[in-house]
Amino acid sequence: MSTSARRTYELDRAHVFHSWSAQSLLDPMVVERAEGSYFWDGDGNRYLDFSSQLVNTNIGHQHPVVVAAIQEQAARLCTIAPSYANDARGEAARLITELTPAGFSKVFFTNGGADAIEHAVRMARLHTGRPKVLSQYRSYHGGTQTAVNLTGDPRRWPSDNGTAGVVHFFGPFLYRSEFGATTEEEECALALRHLERVVEMEGPSTIAAIVLETVPGTAGIMPPPPGFLTGVRELCDRHGILYIADEVMAGFGRTGAWFALDHYGVVPDLITFAKGVNSGYVPLGGVVIADHVAETFATRAYPGGLTYSGHPLATAAAVATINVMRDERIVENAATIGADVLGPGLRELAERHPSVGDVRGLGVFWALELVRDRETKEPLAPYGSSSPEMNEVLAACKRGGLVAFANFNRIHVVPPCTVSETEAKAGLAILDEALTLADRHTAVSEI
Repeated sequence: MSTSARRTYELDRAHVFHSWSAQSLLDPMVVERAEGSYFWDGDGNRYLDFSSQLVNTNIGHQHPVVVAAIQEQAARLCTIAPSYANDARGEAARLITELTPAGFSKVFFTNGGADAIEHAVRMARLHTGRPKVLSQYRSYHGGTQTAVNLTGDPRRWPSDNGTAGVVHFFGPFLYRSEFGATTEEEECALALRHLERVVEMEGPSTIAAIVLETVPGTAGIMPPPPGFLTGVRELCDRHGILYIADEVMAGFGRTGAWFALDHYGVVPDLITFAKGVNSGYVPLGGVVIADHVAETFATRAYPGGLTYSGHPLATAAAVATINVMRDERIVENAATIGADVLGPGLRELAERHPSVGDVRGLGVFWALELVRDRETKEPLAPYGSSSPEMNEVLAACKRGGLVAFANFNRIHVVPPCTVSETEAKAGLAILDEALTLADRHTAVSEI
């Protein structure tokens, strides 16, 4: 490790408090630079980034056009309060609304995805005058108070005091069906019936919104079955409930479409976004607001705001990112790589590796479910934690020059939307080798 990298590591260990971590158990990698689909550690080792960091560097690292846009904006206007108008903020809002369905003309900017969810829920409650919000158990919506209570996964538990007005339900997930379904059609019908019963039992007149990740991300990359989101929309319409689409992770090219909603033909009432809107080059998130909801606040003050709402550097980065994605056909690349390389490649791995129980995804948004036994579907790591076997697989990936995103018993294959066919195939080859270690812990290996 270089002298500068050693100094970076020492400063981190002495002074930085990391998220979601037991501080004394951490041994963070020092990253000194990045470019495209790669980054380099303090020893000069290069890694293919199959995590897109936290599934946010959709245009890859250090895209020169976006870097230049940030530099240009910084030279002209680094910051200004949200009460003023500035060109970057207005243009970013215009470009974002162009990508949404008809009937959306307003954007409320936040600093990231969690506070986008916070404000979307606040808007829904104020618009409807109702207190409750529904979300799926298999979900992640952020780390702030309302967002973490909406979250279904175990990260919610330490912060859940039962007073957030949140009710959880089981969403469709055929591989681990809660309903005993055997087909996607059955899973869809039974999941909708379950949700309808939850709404009935909670009291429709008490429910402000249903919050759904269009394609749940950290919870497992589970594209919903055909008809599910349409059914949710109909249920919301029937009872005057708002539909909040969480596109924080799935949006801006990740699924091979501008928004994952585009695959399903549904129109929500509020859309939250962050991450891929500018690949995290400067923190930014927001809520795209349907006109009928925005009208609630036409002459009534909206009781919420942020010092950095629509920050010039962040919105300038968003403008450049959206234009680059259009000019370079990055969304189309994500769709092509998913259909022609990642999807077929991952399914081929599943045929040869008994540790792979399920493959699912679209675009550059895929998950491998690792199991000890394909028949029982026993996961390679228990729900809510990791395991030595999973850590062994991830370490092998790293030795091979690949950094993957993992959660519980899953490896998420989520490279930048700009990933090339050559890079995608190189990553699959490294993953292929690493999965041989997982195979050693399966029932097949014991026969």
